[in-house]
Amino acid sequence: MNHYLFQWTYKDPQVRALVEAPQDRVAELQKVVEAFGGELHDFYFAFGDFDGAAIIEFPDNESLDACMLTISSAGVNSTMKTTTLITPEEGKRAMVRAGSVVSGYRPPVGYSAHG
Repeated sequence: MNHYLFQWTYKDPQVRALVEAPQDRVAELQKVVEAFGGELHDFYFAFGDFDGAAIIEFPDNESLDACMLTISSAGVNSTMKTTTLITPEEGKRAMVRAGSVVSGYRPPVGYSAHG
């Protein structure tokens, strides 16, 4: 299963609603994540660019997408960001693979270099 970092920012009316009537947002996120076959590992409220962050796990990207579309369609977040997380072991395997494959890739350079 794949792990993801999910970050969000609430719209102002939702922040007001949370202050007026504090709610268990962990349970709500857990409910929607599990409905799509996922698992909520961690949930945090945050200060800074995002109001919250969670570590979630899904069996595939399609399940993640369906869950994110459901959350997004509720219209309560002004920002949502999902980042795929890679274990240290996966990262090391990718490094080894990157060093062993000859791809022929050329980085972008000045226009005149492209002949």
